[in-house]
Amino acid sequence: MLTWNTSGITSQGEEFQRQVLALVRTFDAFDVENDPYQEHDFGSLLVEDLRVLFKIDYYDPSREAASSDPADATDTQRVMTIMLADEY
Repeated sequence: MLTWNTSGITSQGEEFQRQVLALVRTFDAFDVENDPYQEHDFGSLLVEDLRVLFKIDYYDPSREAASSDPADATDTQRVMTIMLADEY
């Protein structure tokens, strides 16, 4: 999976980025409210008083269009975007 940090995340410095990545990797607070389809492709967390969001999108192999079958790993490129909430 390709991970892309927005400019808001990178502007907070390397230590902040390490903290965010560690929290995203261990995030498991999925419930009916924030994950109604049980896809685990979105999350929201608080890091140093900043709201951070992550979202996984499913692209075709060229990453130019949506994947025709996100469940097919041979036909899908997953891209996780990590951003500050105010960048959404």
